[in-house]
Amino acid sequence: MIERWSRDQVLALAPDAASQKTATGVSSPAKWSAHGVTSEVLWGECKGSGSKPYRACVDLSEPAYRCSCPSRKFPCKHALGLLLLWSADGVPAADEPADWAAEWMEQRRDRAEKQASRVVAAQEKAAQEKAAQPATPDGAPQQTAGAPDRRAAQREQRVTAGLSELERWLADQIAQGLADARRTGPAEWDALAKRMVDAQVPGMAGTFTRLSVVLRDEDWPGRLLGEYALVHLLAVAYRRAAGLPHALGETVRSRVGFPVAREDVLASPAVRDRWDVIGSRDEEQDRLVARRVWLRGRETGRAALVLSFAPVGQALDASLVNGTTVDAELAFYPGAAPLRALAVRRHGAVHAGPPSGPSAAETPGLLAGVLAEDPWIDSWPVVLSGVVPANDGGWLLADPGLQDPGSDDEGGAEVSGMRLDPAVGTPWRLLAVSGGHPVTVACEWTPRGLWPLTTWDEEGQVVLL
Repeated sequence: MIERWSRDQVLALAPDAASQKTATGVSSPAKWSAHGVTSEVLWGECKGSGSKPYRACVDLSEPAYRCSCPSRKFPCKHALGLLLLWSADGVPAADEPADWAAEWMEQRRDRAEKQASRVVAAQEKAAQEKAAQPATPDGAPQQTAGAPDRRAAQREQRVTAGLSELERWLADQIAQGLADARRTGPAEWDALAKRMVDAQVPGMAGTFTRLSVVLRDEDWPGRLLGEYALVHLLAVAYRRAAGLPHALGETVRSRVGFPVAREDVLASPAVRDRWDVIGSRDEEQDRLVARRVWLRGRETGRAALVLSFAPVGQALDASLVNGTTVDAELAFYPGAAPLRALAVRRHGAVHAGPPSGPSAAETPGLLAGVLAEDPWIDSWPVVLSGVVPANDGGWLLADPGLQDPGSDDEGGAEVSGMRLDPAVGTPWRLLAVSGGHPVTVACEWTPRGLWPLTTWDEEGQVVLL
């Protein structure tokens, strides 16, 4: 039997706040009949306004959802309400699912087998094509003469010209100084972002679109200079791409904005592990919501990022539940520090308990190794074990014994630890769970500090932060 999810974990699957509220309204036992749960599937019939009840079921190993109601939200309030009832131990265990739920599960298994066959065929084809190509000294396939088509060659020329213009612009900025950036910067960055779009360099365009945020900080000159340095490093790396190792060259092309086909990623060798889903964050930009789901392998120790996108108001992928562990095969996008991944195949959820991780003192060295491989990384998942929230004028996660974790004395001695992003504010929920005792905390690292995502209480229950 899959370990029951907490109420926090269930509500985190809701597409919006309204769905959370309405799901709570249909989570009472009186609303449901003929409900049950097996090791794989949860199902039930919910009373509705019509004569027939709505049939909702959840594949707990993914999860995936199905309901006979007309709602366009995913998962709907009935699936969420059923999950809330299950999380409260209100659904009886059963030996077999209802016929209609069993039929749905069988259809899902058939589709999964067909998808797995297609992936295996694509991997075999990719291996044959790679073997047929001569290799460069670093092991990368060598392009044969005339391989790039004319459209690809034209894009390379546009990108080269656009980045050359960008290098000249950066040189002018450094020569003139940054003192006037607050007044002239936003308009210049907007114009430069448009020119990068014309030059087919969307990665750089996105960087300049977000630069205005830097000006809000007190130390904005230092941060802006750092951002300019990373942009310059990327432009020079692209210009000198022929001399880079293959993996680093793939990273540079990705950061510039060259896409990698989903089919090519799925055809690459997959990594099977027990992956802890340590947390997720949603961010809205230009009427599009991006969901970042962070995972970490139990055996390999690898970090992974699964991205999904949806227009504002539409449902995002909710197939990875925060705080759970899944036995799955992931295929990674190429790069020097591979992070973004696609789920090739899932073998079901497993009960593994809270993950383990390094101490606060050990974490900076691990992050330094990641940045040495890919200096443009701006977020990375970390799990800190045995840390307490502390305050020396700003909040941080520290190893035990360094300071009273509840202290907010700004005149106290500086504490050694991993600082939180100031935008987090006071981590009240983390303070409540910790109670001054060491806890395991999963976070998203950013250059501005850690963003806490998930912790586990003394009974091992998942608490979303």
